[in-house]
Amino acid sequence: MFDPREKIALFIDGANLYATSRALGFDIDYRKLLGSFQKRGYLLRAYYYTALIEDQEYSSIRPLIDWLDYNGYKVVTKPAKEFTDSTGRRKIKGNMDIELTIDALELADVVDHYVIFSGDGDFRTLVDALQRRGRKVSIVSTMASQPPMISDDLRRQADHFIDLMALKSEVGRDPSERPVRRQEPVESDDDL
Repeated sequence: MFDPREKIALFIDGANLYATSRALGFDIDYRKLLGSFQKRGYLLRAYYYTALIEDQEYSSIRPLIDWLDYNGYKVVTKPAKEFTDSTGRRKIKGNMDIELTIDALELADVVDHYVIFSGDGDFRTLVDALQRRGRKVSIVSTMASQPPMISDDLRRQADHFIDLMALKSEVGRDPSERPVRRQEPVESDDDL
């Protein structure tokens, strides 16, 4: 499936990969993920796409974004949009499909093998466009969850489908192994 001479680029739909790994009961170890694909060929780029809620003082995803940015990933973010749906519920929308698609197409002259971490059927057209330019495209998602996290059209369009469950031993870690967040020391009244 992978040729060691290939130039590989990873395109990670952050929200989709998070939901997929969560449905399978494990976390992604992003250091292991990079290492895993560096062994498969020449890893040219690794992109991670996510929307951020800007008005929050602290975002739980911020430590991950910062770590990725300093450890070999090109992080692409944009502000999430908040809106109220027709039933009056507050919703957050942060679709990164266009950003991922543009970046992928801009690299079509230098990348041999695209690895897209998403099951979103909207990417079927991108996969088709890359294939017309002679590029190989692998999709990473899962069929092992109920319901499956991958669009049938996308799976059929891809040159290769890699079930995330098959990568678990290479790139996964149990949620109990999450790094402990460092907390600032709290002053007590006794210290004053």
